[in-house]
Amino acid sequence: MQSIHEVLKRRTPQIWGTQLLIATNLLVFLAMLADGAGFWHSPNGIQLAWGANFGPATQDGQWWRLGSAMFLHFGVIHLALNMWSLWDAGQLVERMYGHFRFICIYFISGLFGNLASLVIQGNIAVSGGASGAIFGIYGALLVFLWLARTEVTSHEFRWLFWGALAFASITIVLGFIIPGIDNSAHIGGFISGILASLVFSKSTYIKRISVQISWLSIGILIFTTSILIFNLPAPKYRWSDEILIRKEIDAFLYRDQEINRSWLEVIYEGKQGEKTFDALANQIDTGISNRYEESFEKLSQLPANAALPSAAKLAKILQYVQHRKDESKAVAEKLRQQDHQ
Repeated sequence: MQSIHEVLKRRTPQIWGTQLLIATNLLVFLAMLADGAGFWHSPNGIQLAWGANFGPATQDGQWWRLGSAMFLHFGVIHLALNMWSLWDAGQLVERMYGHFRFICIYFISGLFGNLASLVIQGNIAVSGGASGAIFGIYGALLVFLWLARTEVTSHEFRWLFWGALAFASITIVLGFIIPGIDNSAHIGGFISGILASLVFSKSTYIKRISVQISWLSIGILIFTTSILIFNLPAPKYRWSDEILIRKEIDAFLYRDQEINRSWLEVIYEGKQGEKTFDALANQIDTGISNRYEESFEKLSQLPANAALPSAAKLAKILQYVQHRKDESKAVAEKLRQQDHQ
């Protein structure tokens, strides 16, 4: 018997699919670094801006995050481990199934894994990474090796099959022990990779899987996907509401700087003594009180949901705006009284 590596390399010498996926992940990581992401650890804000998977955002109509999250990594160690695993298994699986089938298995596993992650921790964690798709690749590797076990030398089968199974099992076990690992994406990707590989199975050693098994795998994949979709937890808030509040808060903070400059102008002109108290009061009304009142009305119309991350900040700003509005009106009233006296 020939070595499986030799036969597969002769059958599919190019592994551009694996190389393309690794290059894409590397380029995205470099682009995120240029955008302010950390080399060792990237904050959630950057990940969300680049398309990480997160219940309130994904379920707010941004379903593309199930795909974009596959190419995001939270640091160089996270990236390096995933890319090493992808290279280790990807070059074999791509030669086993062919370029197109390999890429299909990769994306089906990644999407299914991210969907499973959304069901398990959609409102809790911001998730990203290629590990769900990579676990699907390992699932496809195990299926191929098992079906081709009679055509592979026993030594090679033991080394590849049990080595891949041990890697997947140990990683999943560690996912239950070490916090911060998205084990739901790992398990979801692994299961969907096995099912997808049964649909796309085609190799040098074994005949195509029977039509019945292929259709059964498709049915199971569709059924489990439907189960996940119908069990998606309701998001605690809408991400678009959070983005709107952040935008309006930033706009107010910029406007507040302008209002404070108006305060300084009133103080300066008051010291010059060239304007009457009534004129200064009118200036306060126009440039300060009315603008705070407009800001208060605008901020008060924003979505009111205590679960929103910016809800507490918005409440404090509203309190601040109310205080500044009342304060400026009181000063204007005293100036008018002084003018009458």
